[in-house]
Amino acid sequence: MKAVWNGEIIAQSDKTVVIENNHYFPPESVNKNTIVKSDTSSHCPWKGDASYYTLKVDGEENKDAAWYYPNPSHAAKDIKDHVAFWKGVKIEP
Repeated sequence: MKAVWNGEIIAQSDKTVVIENNHYFPPESVNKNTIVKSDTSSHCPWKGDASYYTLKVDGEENKDAAWYYPNPSHAAKDIKDHVAFWKGVKIEP
């Protein structure tokens, strides 16, 4: 699977974890040159507290377009630090 935004591959892996129709990419599969930590956070009742990344490609930003769970609940332990995308990021096979 690939996560693509603004013509750039942000993440690519054949070992994503799918939860609630979202592909969570392993942290090592994410292009670290395209993401910047954000101060945004949110809470999921069963996964726990999520943190966000802003994407930066070719001078353009996509604020909070990626999220991850640094300390997920036990029920979501398989996605610890894995990254999922939204806000126009295309997930392709």
